[in-house]
Amino acid sequence: MSFLFKAVMKKYLRLILEILLGVCFVAASTLAYLNYSAKKHLVAEVGELTEQLGEAKEALEKMHEEEPAADEHAADTGTSAQELDALKAAFSNGVVLQDMELLYKAQKALSPERQVGMASVRLLTKGAQDEGTIAAFQKALEMAEWGNRLQTVCAAQNALAAAGQKVKVLSDCKKSAEKEDAHAKKDDKAHDVHWGYEGDNGPEHWGDNFPVCGTGKKQSPLNIVGPFEKSKDVLSVDYKEGPLKMFNNGHTIQVNVEPGSTLTINKESYDLLQFHFHRPSEEQVDGKNSAMVAHFVHKSKDGKLAVIGVLLNEGKDNAAIKTLWANLPPKEGVEYLPEKVSFNPGSMLPKELGFYNYEGSLTTPPCTEGVQFYILKKPMDISKDQVGKFPFKLNARPVQSLNGRKINAGG
Repeated sequence: MSFLFKAVMKKYLRLILEILLGVCFVAASTLAYLNYSAKKHLVAEVGELTEQLGEAKEALEKMHEEEPAADEHAADTGTSAQELDALKAAFSNGVVLQDMELLYKAQKALSPERQVGMASVRLLTKGAQDEGTIAAFQKALEMAEWGNRLQTVCAAQNALAAAGQKVKVLSDCKKSAEKEDAHAKKDDKAHDVHWGYEGDNGPEHWGDNFPVCGTGKKQSPLNIVGPFEKSKDVLSVDYKEGPLKMFNNGHTIQVNVEPGSTLTINKESYDLLQFHFHRPSEEQVDGKNSAMVAHFVHKSKDGKLAVIGVLLNEGKDNAAIKTLWANLPPKEGVEYLPEKVSFNPGSMLPKELGFYNYEGSLTTPPCTEGVQFYILKKPMDISKDQVGKFPFKLNARPVQSLNGRKINAGG
């Protein structure tokens, strides 16, 4: 009985094995077919995987190479942090801040340099999140001016950004001494502010990043139209000849002036810092623009700004312009000093200094107000060819609202 049972079981086991072998054969054939039809895709996937493994290997090797430099950077960062902690501790009692605030409060006018300095002491004393600290840096940003604008703007913008405020930082404010990795540079680029004269970067959008440009009530330039009130101001210029220093800042051609040239308004002296050009003229007279204008920017010892504007009408060749245009900077953003070329800014002015005067602002961001403008009544000539050789076809801000201001006439 047991023998018969074993014989039957062997028979059925053989049948089961044959069925299993058949199924395996079909499955193997199917897989072979699928493998053949997907061969190209598999090869491609293997190739991509190999490439990715190669890149990962290179990245790993690079990380090993950079480990010593990273350790050194970490050590430097730790030292800087210790120095900052020591500095904060020194100011934490608030005595220095209190002394500065009392001292500056007694002054009639606070220069942008002092404002940003006081804001920095407040930052060390009260911290970055203190409302007074943020307000102090915002005030410094509003007060930024031509003579020291970049330095003041950078200090204020970087401080506000560090405090977590929603402020975009000018690309010019990046510290050239810092060695940033590619990822950091990519992040910083997203915060750059670019302003210009057309499109999305044009004057109508300046207020998005520089609030005073949009909300200020004493903005420049103006349409100069009567009636005029009589001005009691008396202008006197004493410009000196010096080495020619040309600069293309990406927005205009600027001539930087050596110390020694001055403008006197009544008895107050202003140093000539630089002069630059706009095409067409930013100011209008009776609703009409001149071909160009030259703005001469002056600063007093207490930080006040005064600008003389010389309108340039299309006419004869201008000898002074001929010298300037013959020495235009070959590169943007780099001061150019042509060899053995001197220039007297006075050659750009008419003999008569009759003027129109009003209180206005910088005509470029950040549009700081409190600038006295003196637009000379008598224009100077500039030829059509010379206008055409100016590198910027349009770099003039449109005229702004008068907002109840009076325009004076004198000279």
